[in-house]
Amino acid sequence: EWLIPLAQRVEMVHGDHEEAPLGLTEALIALAESLDDHMLKEEQVLFPMMRAGGHPMITHPIGAMRAEHDEADRLMAEVKRLTANLTLPVGACRSWTALYTGLAKFADDLTAHVALENNVLFARFEAA
Repeated sequence: EWLIPLAQRVEMVHGDHEEAPLGLTEALIALAESLDDHMLKEEQVLFPMMRAGGHPMITHPIGAMRAEHDEADRLMAEVKRLTANLTLPVGACRSWTALYTGLAKFADDLTAHVALENNVLFARFEAA
């Protein structure tokens, strides 16, 4: 969540720079809202079904989670497009550098999360 105010600051301070990531704050808000909603559904619907050992209808919430993972990937691709694939301009300030460093870590974490759920966790219940 600290990335959103940092993106706002970078956009505000460097908005006239040709490499400024204009629109990044909006993209990050959309991504955060999507992920918050996704995690709520996992906690309230999917994970309780999994803890109970599965359910005949579990493929439906798993399918929804996979679709939401695809949406998160799409939103992250937009973040990368807006930031020239997280490429800092020459002479970038500390805030801009911290923003892109944080976004790179977040992107890696998101990729690992999606891969773990899609390829390991969900697979256990889809094969059952």
